[in-house]
Amino acid sequence: MSNHSVAIIGDGKMGQAIRQLAVEHGWRVTAVVGERESAEGVGISRLSLGEPDVAVEFTQPSASVANVTACLRERVPVVVGTTGWYDSLPEVTRIATETGTGLLWSPNFSLGVNVLIELARYAGKLMSTLEDFDAHIVETHHSRKKDAPSGTAIAIGKAASDQLDRPVPTTSVRTGSVPGTHELIFDGSFEQLSLTHVARDRRVFAEGALKAADWLVGRKGVFTMRDVLELPARS
Repeated sequence: MSNHSVAIIGDGKMGQAIRQLAVEHGWRVTAVVGERESAEGVGISRLSLGEPDVAVEFTQPSASVANVTACLRERVPVVVGTTGWYDSLPEVTRIATETGTGLLWSPNFSLGVNVLIELARYAGKLMSTLEDFDAHIVETHHSRKKDAPSGTAIAIGKAASDQLDRPVPTTSVRTGSVPGTHELIFDGSFEQLSLTHVARDRRVFAEGALKAADWLVGRKGVFTMRDVLELPARS
Protein backbone atom coordinates (compact mmCIF):
# COMPACT_ATOMS: atom_id res chain seq x y z
CA MET A 1 0.00 0.00 0.00
CA SER A 2 1.12 3.57 -0.70
CA ASN A 3 0.20 6.82 1.02
CA HIS A 4 1.36 8.89 -1.95
CA SER A 5 -0.67 10.70 -4.58
CA VAL A 6 -0.19 10.39 -8.33
CA ALA A 7 -1.35 12.20 -11.45
CA ILE A 8 -1.56 10.18 -14.65
CA ILE A 9 -0.81 11.89 -17.97
CA GLY A 10 -2.23 9.80 -20.80
CA ASP A 11 -5.63 8.12 -20.71
CA GLY A 12 -4.89 5.28 -23.13
CA LYS A 13 -4.65 1.62 -22.19
CA MET A 14 -1.49 2.13 -20.16
CA GLY A 15 -2.93 5.12 -18.33
CA GLN A 16 -6.06 3.16 -17.51
CA ALA A 17 -4.01 0.20 -16.28
CA ILE A 18 -1.92 2.46 -14.04
CA ARG A 19 -5.02 4.14 -12.61
CA GLN A 20 -6.66 0.81 -11.78
CA LEU A 21 -3.54 -0.60 -10.17
CA ALA A 22 -2.84 2.64 -8.27
CA VAL A 23 -6.29 2.57 -6.70
CA GLU A 24 -5.85 -1.10 -5.79
CA HIS A 25 -2.53 -0.30 -4.10
CA GLY A 26 -3.88 2.59 -2.05
CA TRP A 27 -2.59 5.53 -4.11
CA ARG A 28 -4.67 8.70 -4.28
CA VAL A 29 -5.14 9.50 -7.98
CA THR A 30 -5.35 13.29 -8.25
CA ALA A 31 -5.93 13.52 -12.01
CA VAL A 32 -6.03 11.56 -15.24
CA VAL A 33 -5.12 13.88 -18.09
CA GLY A 34 -5.92 12.92 -21.68
CA GLU A 35 -3.64 13.82 -24.58
CA ARG A 36 -6.06 16.45 -25.86
CA GLU A 37 -6.27 18.05 -22.43
CA SER A 38 -2.50 18.31 -22.10
CA ALA A 39 -2.30 20.05 -25.50
CA GLU A 40 1.47 19.89 -25.92
CA GLY A 41 2.06 20.59 -22.24
CA VAL A 42 0.12 23.86 -22.00
CA GLY A 43 -2.68 22.20 -20.01
CA ILE A 44 -0.30 20.79 -17.41
CA SER A 45 0.35 22.59 -14.14
CA ARG A 46 0.73 21.54 -10.53
CA LEU A 47 -2.81 22.80 -9.94
CA SER A 48 -4.39 21.06 -12.96
CA LEU A 49 -2.69 17.82 -11.91
CA GLY A 50 -4.21 18.10 -8.45
CA GLU A 51 -0.91 18.87 -6.68
CA PRO A 52 0.34 15.28 -6.71
CA ASP A 53 3.45 13.86 -5.11
CA VAL A 54 4.47 12.50 -8.52
CA ALA A 55 3.18 12.21 -12.09
CA VAL A 56 3.39 9.27 -14.48
CA GLU A 57 3.46 10.03 -18.22
CA PHE A 58 2.46 7.50 -20.89
CA THR A 59 1.41 9.26 -24.11
CA GLN A 60 2.96 9.51 -27.58
CA PRO A 61 6.51 10.48 -28.61
CA SER A 62 5.21 13.67 -30.26
CA ALA A 63 3.57 14.83 -27.01
CA SER A 64 5.87 13.46 -24.33
CA VAL A 65 8.67 16.06 -24.28
CA ALA A 66 6.24 18.97 -23.83
CA ASN A 67 4.35 17.10 -21.11
CA VAL A 68 7.48 16.14 -19.20
CA THR A 69 8.98 19.62 -19.54
CA ALA A 70 5.77 21.16 -18.19
CA CYS A 71 5.87 18.84 -15.17
CA LEU A 72 9.49 19.69 -14.44
CA ARG A 73 8.93 23.43 -14.72
CA GLU A 74 6.02 23.05 -12.29
CA ARG A 75 8.36 21.05 -10.03
CA VAL A 76 6.24 17.93 -10.22
CA PRO A 77 8.47 14.82 -10.19
CA VAL A 78 7.66 12.69 -13.22
CA VAL A 79 8.08 9.09 -14.31
CA VAL A 80 8.18 8.78 -18.11
CA GLY A 81 7.07 5.58 -19.81
CA THR A 82 6.69 6.98 -23.31
CA THR A 83 9.48 5.96 -25.69
CA GLY A 84 10.70 7.39 -28.98
CA TRP A 85 11.66 10.85 -27.62
CA TYR A 86 15.18 10.17 -26.42
CA ASP A 87 16.85 12.59 -28.85
CA SER A 88 15.50 15.27 -26.49
CA LEU A 89 16.81 13.56 -23.34
CA PRO A 90 19.82 15.91 -22.90
CA GLU A 91 17.55 18.99 -22.92
CA VAL A 92 14.99 17.38 -20.61
CA THR A 93 17.82 16.35 -18.28
CA ARG A 94 19.05 19.95 -18.25
CA ILE A 95 15.61 21.20 -17.23
CA ALA A 96 15.30 18.57 -14.48
CA THR A 97 18.67 19.63 -13.10
CA GLU A 98 17.87 23.32 -13.45
CA THR A 99 14.57 23.00 -11.57
CA GLY A 100 15.81 20.49 -9.01
CA THR A 101 12.98 18.12 -9.86
CA GLY A 102 13.05 14.33 -10.00
CA LEU A 103 12.85 12.65 -13.41
CA LEU A 104 12.81 8.91 -13.96
CA TRP A 105 12.70 7.49 -17.47
CA SER A 106 12.86 3.96 -18.78
CA PRO A 107 12.15 2.27 -22.10
CA ASN A 108 10.38 -0.48 -20.16
CA PHE A 109 9.13 -0.69 -16.57
CA SER A 110 8.83 -4.46 -16.45
CA LEU A 111 11.10 -5.73 -13.69
CA GLY A 112 11.88 -8.82 -15.77
CA VAL A 113 12.87 -6.77 -18.81
CA ASN A 114 15.32 -4.73 -16.77
CA VAL A 115 16.92 -7.97 -15.59
CA LEU A 116 17.00 -9.12 -19.24
CA ILE A 117 18.95 -5.99 -20.19
CA GLU A 118 21.55 -6.88 -17.56
CA LEU A 119 21.65 -10.47 -18.81
CA ALA A 120 22.17 -9.15 -22.36
CA ARG A 121 25.18 -7.19 -21.15
CA TYR A 122 26.66 -10.22 -19.42
CA ALA A 123 25.85 -12.54 -22.33
CA GLY A 124 27.50 -10.12 -24.74
CA LYS A 125 30.64 -10.19 -22.62
CA LEU A 126 30.70 -14.00 -22.57
CA MET A 127 29.98 -14.29 -26.29
CA SER A 128 32.47 -11.61 -27.36
CA THR A 129 35.24 -14.16 -27.93
CA LEU A 130 33.04 -16.56 -29.94
CA GLU A 131 33.30 -15.32 -33.51
CA ASP A 132 31.08 -18.07 -34.92
CA PHE A 133 27.93 -16.62 -33.31
CA ASP A 134 25.80 -13.87 -34.80
CA ALA A 135 23.62 -11.75 -32.51
CA HIS A 136 20.13 -10.56 -33.41
CA ILE A 137 17.10 -9.12 -31.62
CA VAL A 138 13.49 -9.85 -32.53
CA GLU A 139 10.86 -7.69 -30.82
CA THR A 140 7.09 -7.87 -31.22
CA HIS A 141 4.50 -5.32 -30.11
CA HIS A 142 0.88 -4.42 -30.78
CA SER A 143 0.04 -2.79 -34.09
CA ARG A 144 -0.57 0.65 -32.53
CA LYS A 145 2.96 1.06 -31.18
CA LYS A 146 4.57 3.99 -33.00
CA ASP A 147 8.32 3.51 -32.57
CA ALA A 148 10.23 0.67 -34.19
CA PRO A 149 12.54 -0.64 -32.95
CA SER A 150 11.15 -0.20 -29.47
CA GLY A 151 13.07 1.63 -26.78
CA THR A 152 13.44 -1.69 -25.00
CA ALA A 153 14.97 -3.37 -28.04
CA ILE A 154 17.41 -0.47 -28.38
CA ALA A 155 18.41 -0.83 -24.71
CA ILE A 156 18.90 -4.60 -25.04
CA GLY A 157 20.88 -4.10 -28.24
CA LYS A 158 23.12 -1.47 -26.70
CA ALA A 159 23.79 -3.61 -23.63
CA ALA A 160 24.90 -6.52 -25.80
CA SER A 161 26.71 -4.53 -28.49
CA ASP A 162 28.78 -2.57 -25.96
CA GLN A 163 30.32 -5.89 -24.91
CA LEU A 164 30.44 -7.48 -28.37
CA ASP A 165 31.98 -4.35 -29.86
CA ARG A 166 29.71 -4.65 -32.89
CA PRO A 167 26.12 -3.61 -33.64
CA VAL A 168 23.24 -5.99 -32.97
CA PRO A 169 20.54 -5.77 -35.68
CA THR A 170 16.86 -5.75 -34.70
CA THR A 171 13.77 -7.08 -36.43
CA SER A 172 10.56 -5.32 -35.34
CA VAL A 173 7.14 -6.93 -35.68
CA ARG A 174 3.94 -4.94 -35.15
CA THR A 175 0.80 -7.05 -35.03
CA GLY A 176 -2.41 -7.56 -33.09
CA SER A 177 -2.46 -6.65 -29.41
CA VAL A 178 0.84 -8.15 -28.19
CA PRO A 179 1.94 -6.28 -25.00
CA GLY A 180 5.60 -6.93 -25.76
CA THR A 181 8.00 -9.77 -26.53
CA HIS A 182 11.78 -9.36 -26.77
CA GLU A 183 14.26 -12.04 -27.80
CA LEU A 184 18.05 -11.77 -27.96
CA ILE A 185 19.42 -14.54 -30.17
CA PHE A 186 22.99 -15.79 -30.51
CA ASP A 187 23.06 -18.09 -33.51
CA GLY A 188 25.96 -20.39 -34.40
CA SER A 189 26.49 -22.96 -37.11
CA PHE A 190 25.16 -25.87 -35.07
CA GLU A 191 23.45 -24.32 -32.05
CA GLN A 192 21.45 -21.33 -30.89
CA LEU A 193 21.22 -19.53 -27.56
CA SER A 194 18.31 -17.18 -26.85
CA LEU A 195 17.17 -14.96 -24.00
CA THR A 196 13.47 -14.09 -24.11
CA HIS A 197 11.06 -11.95 -22.14
CA VAL A 198 7.32 -12.23 -22.75
CA ALA A 199 4.89 -9.73 -21.22
CA ARG A 200 1.53 -11.42 -20.73
CA ASP A 201 -0.37 -8.34 -19.56
CA ARG A 202 0.30 -4.60 -19.78
CA ARG A 203 -0.29 -4.42 -16.02
CA VAL A 204 3.31 -5.59 -15.64
CA PHE A 205 4.41 -2.18 -16.96
CA ALA A 206 1.91 -0.39 -14.72
CA GLU A 207 3.25 -2.23 -11.68
CA GLY A 208 6.83 -1.24 -12.49
CA ALA A 209 5.87 2.37 -13.21
CA LEU A 210 4.15 2.69 -9.83
CA LYS A 211 7.14 1.11 -8.09
CA ALA A 212 9.33 3.72 -9.82
CA ALA A 213 6.93 6.54 -8.90
CA ASP A 214 6.91 5.50 -5.24
CA TRP A 215 10.73 5.41 -5.27
CA LEU A 216 11.04 8.83 -6.95
CA VAL A 217 8.99 10.79 -4.40
CA GLY A 218 11.33 13.07 -2.44
CA ARG A 219 14.31 12.57 -4.75
CA LYS A 220 16.06 15.09 -7.00
CA GLY A 221 17.98 14.14 -10.12
CA VAL A 222 17.63 12.00 -13.20
CA PHE A 223 17.19 8.27 -12.75
CA THR A 224 16.33 5.03 -14.54
CA MET A 225 15.07 1.64 -13.42
CA ARG A 226 18.68 0.66 -12.73
CA ASP A 227 18.55 3.01 -9.75
CA VAL A 228 15.17 1.72 -8.56
CA LEU A 229 16.29 -1.92 -8.72
CA GLU A 230 19.78 -1.15 -7.37
CA LEU A 231 21.39 -3.02 -10.23
CA PRO A 232 25.21 -3.30 -10.20
CA ALA A 233 27.35 -0.64 -11.80
CA ARG A 234 28.07 -1.20 -15.48
CA SER A 235 31.44 -2.74 -16.20
